[in-house]
Amino acid sequence: MNAPFKAAGLREPFNAFVCDDDTLELIRAAANDMGWPIEKCNKGGLRNAVQSLSVSASPNILFVDMSESGDPINDINALAEVCEPGTVVIAAGQVNDVRLYRDLLSSGIQDYLLKPLSLDQVRESLTMAQAMLSAPKHADMVDDKPHHMMAVVGVRGGVGASLVSTSLAWAMSEQAGRQTALLDLDVHFGTGALTLDLEPGRGLIDAIDNPSRIDGLFIERAMVRASDKLSLLSAEAPIHQPVMTDGSAFFQLEEELRGAFEMTIVDIPRHVLIPFPHLVSEAGTILLISDVTLASARDTIRILSWFKQNVPGARVILVANKFQNAIGELSRKEFESSIERQIDVVIPFDPKLVSQSAKLGKSYAEICKGTKASAVWNGLMRAILDGADTEEESPAPAAKAKSGASLLGKLGGIGGMMAKKGAK
Repeated sequence: MNAPFKAAGLREPFNAFVCDDDTLELIRAAANDMGWPIEKCNKGGLRNAVQSLSVSASPNILFVDMSESGDPINDINALAEVCEPGTVVIAAGQVNDVRLYRDLLSSGIQDYLLKPLSLDQVRESLTMAQAMLSAPKHADMVDDKPHHMMAVVGVRGGVGASLVSTSLAWAMSEQAGRQTALLDLDVHFGTGALTLDLEPGRGLIDAIDNPSRIDGLFIERAMVRASDKLSLLSAEAPIHQPVMTDGSAFFQLEEELRGAFEMTIVDIPRHVLIPFPHLVSEAGTILLISDVTLASARDTIRILSWFKQNVPGARVILVANKFQNAIGELSRKEFESSIERQIDVVIPFDPKLVSQSAKLGKSYAEICKGTKASAVWNGLMRAILDGADTEEESPAPAAKAKSGASLLGKLGGIGGMMAKKGAK
């Protein structure tokens, strides 16, 4: 964020703030090797960096020594407030703690080096930072491609909405080759990162606490990479910490993700959806996830009615997850009769594959690859992408409705075939 009283001017390539003479000498040698002016290497650590950058332009690459910092995370956040977008930050310190390392990376720094430093170590980190600055920005690479946003909503807890959202995120990124973002809005109990065996970081919590900080740079730093084409934003906030938000942070995140990715999948718990209906206002597709039980039938009716009232033009795909043809509270026919609507997609329950997915820390769709169950994910993914392409070509409401009906018919056929296979 730019402070209004900063002096105008071109950015320096490099600036450093270190705590001791040995480190200062080493950093000057590294800067000289990189062809940068050594007079930009200063005595004084992180606090001095915050004071200096509050009244001057930020460099392209900033090296800060945190050895004298009593509260590294808060001090790094203070530095972020005075750093202009695009600055790559490398930190050094004496605390050898993997949790601190993860927290610092989640806060947006590029690298954390443990003291005592070596010249080769510093030179390598600076070279990587310079390469990062030279690389094309993520948003620039996908800016000219159409974007599609999809919301995944479970009618009740435990029906498997997160299983569906993580599976589709994997399928969209790996099989369809789309740059995909997964946004898990269950702030306290989100399982998006857990399912993919990742640390969630603090990005989502920081966004809620400081919505004004949400911009393209924040997205680049906060998103946790699962692969080259899949990034996610999830959280495991302390359960004693209430979420104080009016929903604006969630909406801003959706806006920024729209500019940075080709596909955004938003996993929205129903307790978040109801007070913030605007979260699905821009969704091209809404997947409503249910199981075939009496309680889910009741809640499916209510949520479908809510969609009709709040997002009447939305394309809603009803997915029956954990389907078991032989056993269950209700048959498919009884469920559909009670909700007065057909199920569009059936995902059969396979306890072996579900267990394997959990043990390996991979999405269910990835584990299903090569099995009969993969047909469901391929069909669902194709239908969503076909719907997205149709929206780009035919924005007229009547045309969209016709296309949606045709796709839902195809999906119903896929679900029916899978249910019959399960019965056999």
